[in-house]
Amino acid sequence: MLPAGFRFGAATAAYQIEGAHDQDGRGPSIWDTFSHTPGRTLGGATGDTACDHYHRYREDVELLRQLGVDSYRFSFSWSRLLPEGTGPVNAKGVDFYDRLLDELLAAGIRPAVTLYHWDLPQALEDRGGWRVRETAEAFAGYTALAAERFGDRVERWITLNEPHCSAFVGYAEGRHAPGAQEGRGALAAAHHLLVGHGLAVRELRAAGAQEVGITLNLDRIHTASDRPEDLAALRRAEVLHNEVWTQPLFSGRYPADEAETWAGQADGPWRRPGDLELIGAPLDFLGINFYRPITVAAAPHRAEDPEQRSAVDIGVTELDPYGTRHTTMGWPVVPAAFTELLTGLHGRYPELPPIWITENGCADPDTVGPDGQVHDTGRIDYLADHLAAVADAIAAGVDVRGYFLWSLLDNFEWARGYDQRFGLVRVDYDTKTRTPKDSYHWYRGLITAQRARTEEPAR
Repeated sequence: MLPAGFRFGAATAAYQIEGAHDQDGRGPSIWDTFSHTPGRTLGGATGDTACDHYHRYREDVELLRQLGVDSYRFSFSWSRLLPEGTGPVNAKGVDFYDRLLDELLAAGIRPAVTLYHWDLPQALEDRGGWRVRETAEAFAGYTALAAERFGDRVERWITLNEPHCSAFVGYAEGRHAPGAQEGRGALAAAHHLLVGHGLAVRELRAAGAQEVGITLNLDRIHTASDRPEDLAALRRAEVLHNEVWTQPLFSGRYPADEAETWAGQADGPWRRPGDLELIGAPLDFLGINFYRPITVAAAPHRAEDPEQRSAVDIGVTELDPYGTRHTTMGWPVVPAAFTELLTGLHGRYPELPPIWITENGCADPDTVGPDGQVHDTGRIDYLADHLAAVADAIAAGVDVRGYFLWSLLDNFEWARGYDQRFGLVRVDYDTKTRTPKDSYHWYRGLITAQRARTEEPAR
């Protein structure tokens, strides 16, 4: 059972829904470049038009209002506000987010803004991207602009979304923009993302921001066996997936096993005196994104020479022993792992700030029925079970304040293009028609019932 005052929201991200990729002064991002490169995305899909939210935002805010959410988490497009990443401000980009924020507030919905959801301006990537400290400094400037122009209307600021994906999926695996496969470059990117976060927190505090946090996609990692080699692989996976973020943020140090994980490459010249103090500045909340657990075992390195290894080549392979149903992303559905992740964090980091679930959701094999509706019972089951897992964590003492469901709309699912649908609302990508699914009505009913049970005012 969720407590009184628990808040519900829905989430999206700029490149996944906005479209209008070259309109009204917006500059290109790394995802524009990546998705326009042949072979990078499924079917050559791009976010050029996506859900056309840029032109249909009023319709989408009305969907949120009818859904009854307390808050809406969305991201600013850095290159819509600053086409070159720094320099002249794009007035039309400012105007768009002014209109969106005002529309949300008029509907009684509190804005929660993510400053960076993976769409680095291409001009900054051309100068080194997150591999270089200058990008972190540019992020601070962008943050200062956003806080000055919009801070009077934003309740909650999220500096970064899932820096693991930015650093390691983008700069080491190459599956996401900018599509690099590097070792030291990816480790430098991870560090500079954290430096950028720290600089952004400083700017937001100076501007009097209400609440400031970061969103991490931490993993509940299981080991395939208790063999020493698998237990060692588990430690390396914990460093790569979790501790590279949580230790600097909440313990004031770098991971103890990073030298073993990256063969001594992690402690590079990109680290400077004072960085840990900057990165570890107190936060008002921690955002957690969760979809599935992983199981790991030891495996040979793909490159024998440590100098030739990407940052994800750590002698680990992922297995899937769960024997449960899977979403269409291929992810196992294990709600108990969500509880384990949250209680484990609570036990390990006593000074952890309150938690918000900033993403949780399900890609389901949605089909439009003869009645023109989407009867997505699998998604409803997933959401109900994972909210129950959050309630179990709260009962165990974890301070979880709210839940943002991913996602309001079907959208551009990064390298997977448009074949994965996470939305409460179906989007016909030809006509852009929005159709609320059964899960939309279920979530609305859940929110209404929760408020009635706890006698919580609507907003």
